[in-house]
Amino acid sequence: MSLIDVSSEVSIAYESFGDPEDPPVLLVMGFGAQMLAWHEDFCRALADRGRYVIRYDNRDCGLSTKFDDHPVDMGAFIAAVTSGDIPAALAMVPYRLRDMADDGLGLLTALGIERAHVVGASMGGMIAQTMALACPERVLSLTSMMSSTGESEYGSAGPEAQAVLFSPKPADRERYVAAAAKELVWASKRYGDAVALRELAAASYDRSYYPAGIGRQLGAMVLSGSRADALRELRTPTLVIHGLDDTLIDPSGGRRTAELVPGAELLMIPDMGHDRPRELWPLLIDALVAHTG
Repeated sequence: MSLIDVSSEVSIAYESFGDPEDPPVLLVMGFGAQMLAWHEDFCRALADRGRYVIRYDNRDCGLSTKFDDHPVDMGAFIAAVTSGDIPAALAMVPYRLRDMADDGLGLLTALGIERAHVVGASMGGMIAQTMALACPERVLSLTSMMSSTGESEYGSAGPEAQAVLFSPKPADRERYVAAAAKELVWASKRYGDAVALRELAAASYDRSYYPAGIGRQLGAMVLSGSRADALRELRTPTLVIHGLDDTLIDPSGGRRTAELVPGAELLMIPDMGHDRPRELWPLLIDALVAHTG
């Protein structure tokens, strides 16, 4: 793991796998999740297929820069958005998805990489879309995985998944790790693995327990608005991947993304939820290698 400055105010923690001479693939993680959620074995398997793989922590997560000077009260933020008081909500959040996209692009610049294939999962898919829209000349291809377009009528979370997502996580390690099994609500029905969820939670807790960043990342996601019109104009080669078991971002989010982006390829995967079960890695890696070739 290394830490590198990507702007005057943000340093990004990242890790790379494979040969730097191979085509670069930047993996962008989702809401509140550290780069550990891109499993090391997955990264190495993709690198073994001839890709230079880079995973990183988004701002306000893991070992990257934290915005402690801008505390966000999740309850107050959700209340402001729900009541339609958007000016109040905007005032609470110090950055948007575009800033998070600039972090990823800044990481590529700092690593001396002019252009890369960008793969984003969940909120990471939204960031990856934003990267391709903002700087298409830097993005060789886009893969938007288990994500959506920013339109409220697509990709909504089911009530049970939403309840788990927004429930406060325990502060002590033992209860935090045990609570990770609740995320089975949005996992693959066939391959959901409570042991793997608890292992990731334990590793994430030990590396950087930081619940304060969640409110700011949520605000960036919610307040960045719809990308629908811009996606209609996107000419970057695009692959959209979504699991049919996903209850956190409904599969309509993936279908809508592919519908909007001209020429996009849509891969809807049975037995995949809002996760990447190890049993489906061969399928996912084959798809990524084909798209980034």
